[in-house]
Amino acid sequence: MRTLTALPALSPDLLDPERLISTFGLLGILVVVFAESGLLIGFFLPGDSLLFTAGLLVANERYLTYPLWLVCLLITVAAVAGDQVGYLFGRRAGPALFRRPDSRWFKREYLWRARHFFDRYGGVAVVLARFVPIVRTFTPIVAGVGRMDYRRFVGYNVVGGVLWGTGVTVLGYLLGRIPFVRDNIELILVGIVLLSVLPVAVKAITARRAARRRDARSGAAAGVPGRPVEPVGDGEGDGD
Repeated sequence: MRTLTALPALSPDLLDPERLISTFGLLGILVVVFAESGLLIGFFLPGDSLLFTAGLLVANERYLTYPLWLVCLLITVAAVAGDQVGYLFGRRAGPALFRRPDSRWFKREYLWRARHFFDRYGGVAVVLARFVPIVRTFTPIVAGVGRMDYRRFVGYNVVGGVLWGTGVTVLGYLLGRIPFVRDNIELILVGIVLLSVLPVAVKAITARRAARRRDARSGAAAGVPGRPVEPVGDGEGDGD
């Protein structure tokens, strides 16, 4: 459920986890997981909320009648495969990707955010990024651009894919077996969507405030009317 305001042409129903699952079933889940894990255009897709919802629906045998182990296995495979594609794309595109102009489907800001995340945590970022919206899409690409050792990347990729793909789905399944959750699944799903949007909203507000502070400082330095500036002496009485 990320950056929906930047994608007005997309139907909100398409990004609603329950609607997506009821329409496309397990195949739809796998396509979304694959795209969000390694394709540039997948950063806005509802990864966390989709997996959690899938677990809830498996527990309630609603839309998904497959055994939990099969759902988790296929989701994990899709997640790992997506990151592999992202890594190979980044390795092939190279540093030129950071100079690619912004477009409706690509923002260099997201790539740099993943780069900083990768620089901070090293190889383990491939695992941690699974649980960070947007960053999880671009981290494998950054790893490829930086030519991270392929075998090392595969190891981290598999661990991250299992922890995220299986872990979040199983969590939804376990909670879905709780009577209160089962009897209030619609309310729970609304809460999941709100929690998915919250980090993006907080990030946007923080960035906007930081931009305003930068504008205020630059305006003060330039002496823009209405901005506080240091008084300049006229030469009379200076030094008294």
